Amino acid sequence: MRNSDIPRHALVFGASGLVGRHLVLALARAGAHVTAAVRTAESGARVDRWLREHGLTGSIHTAIVDFDAPEVLPGGAAAFMHITEIHNCAGVYRFGMTAEDARSANVGIVERLIDLAAKLPRLQRLVHISGYRVGGQDPATIPWSEDHHAAMYEELGAYEASKVESDAIFQALATARGIPWTIVNPSSVIGDSETGESDQFIGLPATIEQLWDGTATALPGDDSTFLPVVTVDYFAAFMAAAAIDPDAAGRAYWVLDDATPPLADLLADAARHLGAKVPRLRVPVAVITRLPQWVTKADPETLGFMSSDRYPTASAVELAERHGLRMPDVHASLERWVDHLAAHRFGAAPQGDRRFTDAGGVRTFELGAPGSDRLLLPGLPVNADTWAGVATGIDARAVDLPGLGLSGGSGVQDWERWLPAVLGPGATDLIGHSLGAAAAVRAADRMPERIASLTLVAPFFLQAPGGAWTRLRPFVAAALRHTDAGALSRRLTGSESCAAALESSAHDLRRRTAGRVAAQLAAAPSPRWRAELRDALMRFDGPVRIITGGDDPLAPHEAERLAALPNVELVTIPGAGHHPQLTHADALIGLLTPVSRVSAAREATGL
Repeated sequence: MRNSDIPRHALVFGASGLVGRHLVLALARAGAHVTAAVRTAESGARVDRWLREHGLTGSIHTAIVDFDAPEVLPGGAAAFMHITEIHNCAGVYRFGMTAEDARSANVGIVERLIDLAAKLPRLQRLVHISGYRVGGQDPATIPWSEDHHAAMYEELGAYEASKVESDAIFQALATARGIPWTIVNPSSVIGDSETGESDQFIGLPATIEQLWDGTATALPGDDSTFLPVVTVDYFAAFMAAAAIDPDAAGRAYWVLDDATPPLADLLADAARHLGAKVPRLRVPVAVITRLPQWVTKADPETLGFMSSDRYPTASAVELAERHGLRMPDVHASLERWVDHLAAHRFGAAPQGDRRFTDAGGVRTFELGAPGSDRLLLPGLPVNADTWAGVATGIDARAVDLPGLGLSGGSGVQDWERWLPAVLGPGATDLIGHSLGAAAAVRAADRMPERIASLTLVAPFFLQAPGGAWTRLRPFVAAALRHTDAGALSRRLTGSESCAAALESSAHDLRRRTAGRVAAQLAAAPSPRWRAELRDALMRFDGPVRIITGGDDPLAPHEAERLAALPNVELVTIPGAGHHPQLTHADALIGLLTPVSRVSAAREATGL
């Protein structure tokens, strides 16, 4: 039983991982003193920064761990005599490892931690993460014979076998050395129940990514295939509670949401939520296991997780109820998690504030400062990601227009209901590029009272019309669908130097937007539409600035007419083309200041 007179001091191994970070946060919020064991000082700094970003005002301690050193922590056990609980979130979750690497990572760590735990006189609980498919091993089988060891690693694969072995070894060694222990067996851990936040992209996320990018041709499993999930915040809270629950000593708990939909339904719901095509074909697990990997696109080690088995969750439910823990709604949690995965492009764009919002019923992708009154509307054929650096530089948010980038909707026909919602509640400094300039002018014309200033970057309707090739929609769509980032960079900037910045735009074109981009490119030369946009711009009497590249000027007669207007400033960036956010971002950031300061910015940049 826990001695409540002793202050709670928790030592968390694997503190920089997904579960570890959330556990440190949960423990600190519960009033525990926390030491985060991390592998490098840089990792510790990242954990500390993450905790501050997630609202932790107090401080934690960090310690550098080295499982290959004589003492796993600096100073050995003598430096940690105050510790009352240890949480083991360490280990390696990766498929394709060798048996030696997997055993060293997952079994070796357990052995070292038990050696440490046995030397801590105030230790009241050692909590170990095992797994829902590997928990419940018989410690009496330890040590494994060489034949049994070889058979298990051959049958299960290195990762799962190492987790099976470590579960049995943990129980055997901890019991033999008199260490009070608790095992938690989580299912697939998904993102935070409120934000969806997760940085884990293997396993189930990889399958969802295949649906998202259109490479999945079938859904795995049938109505009985059960791959349960649990949100990371709930799991962390459960671990924090189990560590001080007297009845949890010497017990293992299966922590998962029994309400998780069958796997095929879960994946179909995820695809529909992302606006992706749902494959009609469903392939039973028995068939999948017999197919070659190049057909299934699945790591063989993941196939064992696709099962109809159910798990003994009653004791975990009872513990949660004792501590007032409530399982979050699984459907809402899954949608938030899937949104986070897609917003961060399944790990390809891990940094930055990125999210999906609902704007007038249109699922809209947005990056940058949430709630900012400075709004960037990108043009064709690129997405909001190409404006991320500029958005950060001016504390703005950038959104993908309907039907483009990661946003839902169909295109220009959505603007009427979308624009009022995307502007936000206050007066907005609205910045539109190319096609986005047309949307910006539409908003300024319909809602002038909500526009503080209007900035147009390379507004196509004030420039010479594009070539006749843009009207060949099927050919343009096909070309865009088969382009790569290097070719797109050459087309837009004249060189491949911006290929990295255009990788996500090329991916979007291949995945879903090429047809919509082609349709809107075909509409751009319309004399009627261009005239309507010019007339709408002339009606707006608020402050306007127009920024063009020296190699992509306004039509001479338009430049002359606009230069005569008292509310309009014309600015040229020497050497820039139609996409200055790619080639001249610093100059553009310097110019995208409030309109009253445009002249000063021009002087400062020498433009």
